[in-house]
Amino acid sequence: MPWLRRLLFAVVCLVCGVAAAQSIATPNFADQHQRLTKPDLASRGRIRFLTSTDFPPFSFLDVRGRLGGFNVDLVRAICDELGLADRCQIEAMPFDQLIPALLSGQGDAIIAGIAMTPVNHAQLAFTEPYFRYPARFVTRRDHGLAEPLAVSLRGRKVAVVDGSAHAAMLASFFPDAVAVAFPDRARALEAMTAGAADAFFGDGVGLSFWLASSAAGDCCAFAGGPFLSDRYLGEGQAIAVAPDDRDLVQAFDYAIVQAVEHKRMSELLLRYFPISAF
Repeated sequence: MPWLRRLLFAVVCLVCGVAAAQSIATPNFADQHQRLTKPDLASRGRIRFLTSTDFPPFSFLDVRGRLGGFNVDLVRAICDELGLADRCQIEAMPFDQLIPALLSGQGDAIIAGIAMTPVNHAQLAFTEPYFRYPARFVTRRDHGLAEPLAVSLRGRKVAVVDGSAHAAMLASFFPDAVAVAFPDRARALEAMTAGAADAFFGDGVGLSFWLASSAAGDCCAFAGGPFLSDRYLGEGQAIAVAPDDRDLVQAFDYAIVQAVEHKRMSELLLRYFPISAF
């Protein structure tokens, strides 16, 4: 049930977030060497962000029906850094309505994981990525993999989801591993935990929450990595705006760099990722 998933997600964030904070790696993808000046947005009225509600931990409705998540709090941080907290709004709608709503003037920016595909680049402008999706190996705690993984994985069985980007990435990055394909992640993880495969290779974000769940039962841990690839995993998450609104792109890039410098990005990563995906 959606409400139960949201409740469990909120409890995990609350209980695990603080306890794990000291040991979580918090990568930041904004280039701190950029020489960006604070933009002047005094002439703008409100800035309307659009997002979705079914994209945890980035955006979701909590048990009280309130909009929350990493992206929602990032909007608040961006608006604070720009001195626009009183002029920023955020509205949620179905994902497939986001781009039409932006292009029709119902919003000024989308923060919802819009893929930076050639089609979307042709109709939207994007900030620099503020989050990248890592691929990770998971192994049983009693059967880890030593570095370098390229050596440890020779001849080893690695469970993957059949036809997935991670399966293709494994074949490219670790050609000496023996890929064992399963129709879905649940069965692939079951094979790994049962010993039918030495590791599982997949989405690090999803795996970070699986590792923290009762379903995993503290059986397993990340091994090696993280592994990033624009070719296989895309460019990550960025904020999308109308194609002619380059001033807003520059303003958001400036604010994200400032949020990184002021440790606000790290705080968000610690809050929403009890076990670091990185």
